[in-house]
Amino acid sequence: MITAADLTAFFLTIRLALVSTLILFLIGTPVAWWLARTRWSMKFIADAVIALPLVLPPTVLGFYLLLLLGANGPLSALTSGTLAFSFTGLVLGSVIYSMPFVIQPLQDAFRAVGNRPHEVAATLGATPLDRFISITLPMARPGFLTAGVLGFAHTLGEFGVVLMIGGNIPGETRVLSIAIYDHVESLNYASAHWLAGALLVLSFIMLAAVYAVNRQFRVMKL
Repeated sequence: MITAADLTAFFLTIRLALVSTLILFLIGTPVAWWLARTRWSMKFIADAVIALPLVLPPTVLGFYLLLLLGANGPLSALTSGTLAFSFTGLVLGSVIYSMPFVIQPLQDAFRAVGNRPHEVAATLGATPLDRFISITLPMARPGFLTAGVLGFAHTLGEFGVVLMIGGNIPGETRVLSIAIYDHVESLNYASAHWLAGALLVLSFIMLAAVYAVNRQFRVMKL
């Protein structure tokens, strides 16, 4: 039922999810920290921009990314070529599309830490970086776990964005969601069942693990 091309699509999807989630952590952590602590009156604009992929149809986002990353797009001159229909383009699209699923849980976790622990640590001479590493990160662990799983799982199931900017190039941009669509389109429901079922089980296991860990963390705090 599962072909070599399907396995290639599976491993490509896992690679895409891992790379995108890592980049989202690197970008999203400082952004979420700033959003959780800033008093900027126009902060709602930044919140709206980050949350936009939650309500914007994936094909709309994918279309504008295609214009941005295409051969005639503004980024083509900087990259000496097109990023569309490449793994790099998929990563960029996935990072943008999954951004709210990482930044919002981190923002909530940072906000839950509050200012009091930092104020106490500051009186003891801790620098801002020391306070972030020794206080914020340990206390925000559930938020990081939730953000990582949601970002990873959301990337696994992307379809509209990756189809628009990546197309269907075997070994390069043909991810699992595209492979499932191909099987359904060719009426090969058996293979589609195998791939869709694998995604369903994997997503359920990851979400169940997040809820279990967060529940255990809440029990430990009581």
